[in-house]
Amino acid sequence: MVTIIDYGVGNINAFLNIYKQLNIPATTAKTVEELDGATKLILPGVGHFDYAMQRFTDSGMKEKVNELVINQKVPVVGVCVGMQMMAKGSDEGSLPGLGWIDAYVHKFDASQVSAKLPLPHMGWNDIEIVKDTPLLKDLEVDPRYYFLHSYYFKCNDQNDSIAETKYGINFTSAVNHDNIFGAQFHPEKSHHFGIQLLKNFAERC
Repeated sequence: MVTIIDYGVGNINAFLNIYKQLNIPATTAKTVEELDGATKLILPGVGHFDYAMQRFTDSGMKEKVNELVINQKVPVVGVCVGMQMMAKGSDEGSLPGLGWIDAYVHKFDASQVSAKLPLPHMGWNDIEIVKDTPLLKDLEVDPRYYFLHSYYFKCNDQNDSIAETKYGINFTSAVNHDNIFGAQFHPEKSHHFGIQLLKNFAERC
């Protein structure tokens, strides 16, 4: 069962609609009790880092999710700010991240982004797969995804980076460490490219 963590932040219905289309069982969890039986977790996120972290904490689900991911090794994928929350912290806020991946989230340096590349990084862009993982199997040549962010995820261990994207600089756009996956882009807004990725997560990760 794919369980989408609904703590008030993210495109919950978009994920549910894709899994319904794929005929893959999916549900949402707003409480600790609703996390029971989860075999895959999706941690969505949009907006400000501290806001998302605080909403997740206030939901009462953070400790249970941490137990599922770290101790029970339930596969999880973080999306956009949900991926950034997996790092130790972010330039965007003062609250600590979940620390699931040895990484930190940095603000794009405007001096490295030309006038033709405004911030936030918004719209469609390519990803380059740099490591073979189940999450990125069977994608079409030159896969493209929808992005919306002004901060990027920087791994302290490059082995955790599985895809990169160029926007002024090359930055990590997808990560994987053991059972933990993340996508800086929005697969739920990325048409057939995103559908394949979410299918991979449900069936292969």
